[in-house]
Order: sequence, then C-alpha cells, then structure tokens
Amino acid sequence: MSHLFPNQHILHQSFGSPLNQRVRTSPATKPTPFQARPELYAAYSVVDDAKNKAQQLSAEAQKEFDKASDAAKGATGKKQLELYTPTFYAAATFGGLLACGLTHTAVTPLDLVKCRRQVDASLYKGNFQAWGLILRQEGFRGIFTGWSPTLFGYSAQGAFKYGWYEFFKKKYSDLAGPENAYKYKTILYLSASASAEFLADIALCPFEAVKVRMQTTMPPPYKGTFDGISKITAAEGVGGLYKGLYPLWGRQIPYTMMKFASFETIVEKIYDRLPGKKSDYGKGAQTAVSFTGGYLAGILCAIVSHPADVLVSKLNANRKPGEAFGAAVARNYKDMGFMGLWNGLPVRIVMIGTLTGLQWMIYDYFKMFMGFPTTGGAAPPEIKKKL
Repeated sequence: MSHLFPNQHILHQSFGSPLNQRVRTSPATKPTPFQARPELYAAYSVVDDAKNKAQQLSAEAQKEFDKASDAAKGATGKKQLELYTPTFYAAATFGGLLACGLTHTAVTPLDLVKCRRQVDASLYKGNFQAWGLILRQEGFRGIFTGWSPTLFGYSAQGAFKYGWYEFFKKKYSDLAGPENAYKYKTILYLSASASAEFLADIALCPFEAVKVRMQTTMPPPYKGTFDGISKITAAEGVGGLYKGLYPLWGRQIPYTMMKFASFETIVEKIYDRLPGKKSDYGKGAQTAVSFTGGYLAGILCAIVSHPADVLVSKLNANRKPGEAFGAAVARNYKDMGFMGLWNGLPVRIVMIGTLTGLQWMIYDYFKMFMGFPTTGGAAPPEIKKKL
C-alpha cells in the first residue's frame, strides 16, 4: 500500500519553498494544472514588503505633518487657534489662495478646450481630439496656454473668496443673533458667499481678461500675464481689463453661492448619517468628507453658472471697443441661441466638480494643519451653547 502515499521527495516538490535551493535534490518538474505554483510565492512576499514600506512611509509622513502642525500652532503660543481672530482670517486667506490657485492652474488644459469650444463650437469634436490637435500644432506648451494668468488670477480670487467668506459669515451671524443665525444658516451662507465673491471678482477680472484672450486667439496675442495687461491697457485703457466684470459677477456670484451653501449643507448631512460625531473622525476621514461634499457641490455650481461662463468667454473674445454691455450680450445671444449657452457643459461639470472637491479638501486640510476645525458639519460652539 506504500504507493498510495506520497514520498518525501513529492511532498517537498509540492510544498517546499522555491527560495531554499539547498534542500532540492532533483530539478523541479513542470506543475500540473491542479498543482500549486511555488515560483509565485516570492511575488506575494514582494507585495507584502511593498505594503509594509508604504505603511511605514505613511506613518512617517503623518508624524512629519503632526510635527509641522504643532510647530505652526506653537508659533502662536496656543495649541488651538481661536476662531474669528486676525490670525484665523489670515490663515483662511492663505488657505484659499492655495486651494484655488493650484487647482485652477492644474486643470488649464481642460479650461483651454472649454473656452475655445464656447467661442467656436465647431472647432473641436471632443476633448481628446482637441488636445491632439493642439499638441501637434502648438506643442506641449500649447496645452497649458493661459496657465500664468490663471495662477495669478485664481490665487487672488481664492484669497479674497475664502478670507472674506469667513469674515462675512461671522459678521452676518453676529447681526442676526445666535438663534436666527442657526435657524436661517442657509441664508447666512448664501449672503456671506455672495458678498465675498463680489470683492473676489474685482481681483480676478483683469487676469481673466488676459487668460480668455490668450486661450481663444490663435496664436496667443501675449507672451504672458503682464505683457497681456500692458497691451490691453495701452489699446483700451484700464476699462479693457474690466469689460467682462458684469458677466463675471453673473457667473461667479451664483456659482459661489451654490458652492458654499451646498457644500456646508451636504457635509452636514453626511456627518448626520455617519455614526458618532464629526470630532470622532481623524484628518483623513474629514478631508475625504470635504472632497466628497465639494465634488457634489461642484456639479451643482457648474450647471447654475454655465450660461454666464459662456458669455464671459464670448465677451472677452469679441466685445467691440465702446460697445454697451447689453448690446454685446444681445448680439452674442442672437448668434448662438439658447442652446449655445450650454456649449461645453459636460467638460465643465467634470472640471468644476474635480476643482471644487480638491479646493475644499486643500482648504480644510490647511485649516486642520493650522489647528482649526474643518468647514461644515456642526454649528459654531457659541451658538450651540445658547440653543
């Protein structure tokens, strides 16, 4: 009956480690379809090593982040920075600068195609076809046409938008009183964001004028941001930089009202449905909630503000010197019709959804770095006490 049981050599061939070459007494035979493949065991070991190294790097990065965060808090002499102080508003302003400037610049290729398709819907059939044509005709730099005014303009806009939003939110809350501020918080978010964006667009408008002309004129008429500002003011005066201000307000104020009010509401609803309180969750979970809330809010923002966004591109590209705003809008609307106001919407939904999600993630992560709570999800402590 000994032939019914595998001998030691067969057992070692089936289950022995391929890394231990000294134990082998004969060359390995080709495995059968149902036999384990010992040569793959080493792959599992490599994957485990990679996982362990990634976890170690993540832990080290978290330690460095906490160390830098503690240093930032220590510079103020406090473990937790107080809300609504000059330091808080300065940090909110800088966080907004980072959030908007970096993200808008990163999606310049998407913005370039969107603007060109808004001005001339027949120019490209799709995004990838557009990037391929631009790459062949203008080179790699052509895909990032307009990155410089985008960086300057949206950094300034983000600084004004987030800094003033925090200021106006506190100001209007104090005017309304704790009870009314909590009861009508959505109106508070809408009012504060509209006021902030009104000021932010004044900072953005000159750079937006240069960006749109660089992106919609082929070849671009300016070498860079300041060359564009210089040439526009020389030809049209300072007013040439602001001729798109009204449609910019028309695009950005509804956009920002939707962005802030829907974000605060969505984040609050997410935390309401999660077990425990917001403070029970760590930095990673809270920034994930910020990104999710921001992405969903961004989709709504894109839809609400898109017709005005098309008009901004059109007016900056073809508004005639001395032409009245109303006359320019009427002429462009007559040329493209109602459906033309929605040119490039799918691209803008992807772009704005991603942008808004990343902006809130960066902004809230920076707030946590400085020792502040993230935005949304809970009423301010002073209101909670008095309810």
